[in-house]
Amino acid sequence: MAALEQAPVVDVVRVQRRTVGVLGGGVALAGLGVTVGITAGGLLARDVAGTDSASGLGQTAGVLGAAVLAVPLARISDSAGRRAGLAVGYGISVLGAVVTVLAAAVSSLPLLLAGLFLFGASTACGLQSRYAAADLAAPERRGRDLSLVVWATTLGSVVGPNLAAPGAVVGEVLGLPALGGVFVVSAVVFAVVAVGFLLLLRPDPLLLARRLGGSSTGPRPRRATGPALRAVWSSSGGRLGLAAVVVAHSVMVGVMVMTPVHMGHAGGPADGVLRLVGIVISVHVAGMYLFSPLVGMLADRVGAPAVVALGGLLLLAAAGVAGTAGPADSVQLAIGLLLLGLGWSCGLVAGSALVTASVDADIRPTAQGGTDLLMGLGAALAGVVGGPLLAWGGFGLVSAVSAALVLPLAVVLLMTLRAQRPR
Repeated sequence: MAALEQAPVVDVVRVQRRTVGVLGGGVALAGLGVTVGITAGGLLARDVAGTDSASGLGQTAGVLGAAVLAVPLARISDSAGRRAGLAVGYGISVLGAVVTVLAAAVSSLPLLLAGLFLFGASTACGLQSRYAAADLAAPERRGRDLSLVVWATTLGSVVGPNLAAPGAVVGEVLGLPALGGVFVVSAVVFAVVAVGFLLLLRPDPLLLARRLGGSSTGPRPRRATGPALRAVWSSSGGRLGLAAVVVAHSVMVGVMVMTPVHMGHAGGPADGVLRLVGIVISVHVAGMYLFSPLVGMLADRVGAPAVVALGGLLLLAAAGVAGTAGPADSVQLAIGLLLLGLGWSCGLVAGSALVTASVDADIRPTAQGGTDLLMGLGAALAGVVGGPLLAWGGFGLVSAVSAALVLPLAVVLLMTLRAQRPR
């Protein structure tokens, strides 16, 4: 009893505010490295292999890395806290960027794909940061706090693609291929973020949430991903949340990763193409992150299912607008990718809140990691088929196939609404 009386009183609101600030600052900086890599990764794979189909492989390697690495990083977070999981993930990203630079120097496609796979850990960390923001959040603010970390990515992610051209200059100075120099910037950024989380993300939000909730903070049993995902799927809200994040991410990746290659067919100087690609991707990333606080507030007020429905409509509109644009129609492509980013934001924020609320705190990190695994695998599949689809039928076919993925989401949404209807 005396020990309980001497335990320090924790101001949860203050700790949560600090946690969201640290997470937001970290993902904002990391966004520089992530999106500059997304901009250059597909183009670098195309240059190394000499075919457009290889560009899809390059982007897919990164997406697949984000999916596969999400599970072990979630396990690290489950056993040692969010701080350890995020720091290890960004450390792996540094290694991936270095391997990618080496691959560009020796023009090796297998080494490049390995580097981009490890580079995908940065995307996994950015996605798991949103869950860390929800660990201590009050239920009525879960969507808003989660979306604030998503929003913080805006600064780095919008500026990042426009660093492709300066990064190419860095590569030339270091005696590397122009696109390889872009990943030097990413390696430095990820190293800074990893150290920052280790030093500043204290107290650990997940460990504190467990302690306040009466759960054990000692050694954790190894939890299987399958049962955790079945727990998510067992509730109507969990099913909708899982479907929303998987579909939104798959559609977004399917269209987005082929956009730089599609625009490259317009011809012209390489630096001019890179500049236009950077602008279009920046607009897209702004749609993904800039309005996420509004999306989170909307999910808290009108309900996550309504926001998921809005996201599906936006994804369909995006595929229609972008899919009918020619390689030189940069304005129409920018509008299409803006809508694509908005649809992704609705699906990710609302879906993540639904997944988080559908399971208990003890299995939450494992369930979240499994959700991100499925999300990444779906996006990886979309990226794999993107290159061949572009070669066979053009960018319009890529967009049409991506839009068709919204149909399963619509089915799950209707089932959820029917289950929630008063009898």
